[in-house]
Amino acid sequence: MPFVIRSFCSSDPADLASLYSICLLTGDSGKDASQRYQDPRLLGHFYAAPYGALEPETCFMLEDDAGTCGYIVSARDSRNFEARMNREWLPPLREQYNMPLESDRSPDAGMIRALHAGYHAGVEADLYPAHLHIDLLERAQGQGQGKKLMHTLWAKLRQLEVPGVHLGVSKTNVGGVAFYRRLGFELLEDYGSWESYGIRL
Repeated sequence: MPFVIRSFCSSDPADLASLYSICLLTGDSGKDASQRYQDPRLLGHFYAAPYGALEPETCFMLEDDAGTCGYIVSARDSRNFEARMNREWLPPLREQYNMPLESDRSPDAGMIRALHAGYHAGVEADLYPAHLHIDLLERAQGQGQGKKLMHTLWAKLRQLEVPGVHLGVSKTNVGGVAFYRRLGFELLEDYGSWESYGIRL
């Protein structure tokens, strides 16, 4: 079958599992990060799963014959998402993962520190209240599916009367940066190792 975009199903454990899996398999600037992390769920705990759990209305899945091969997840109000994630999602994870020693500079330790630090909406949320994460497995890349996922989300955010959306991307993710620029995203802030981009809806 051709690629199909559908809404995230919060009642289907397989959809949540797909968020975790795809997040890991694209977690190294769009490439497979599974060799970098001892705990395969750490990236998804922060960058994918909480959106499916807390904001399923603005999450969409991409499927092909082989199964789920991509997603776009979003929070329509980043400041509200900040409050909910820090209040509802992160406390059980902080109990599960002890703060690592300061000397531990492993990727796992870095993500555990992020879980303890929490999500914090940036200045971008003032004019671009929504934010998003989009990831596609290699077999779905380069075929226009990322653009279709993005337009699907934009239509939903416009329906919800959201005026703009932003995202963050590592500078090492050259393909991702080029993709966002082609879609019309504009550079908002340069944070050194990563940048934020936004687009008005």
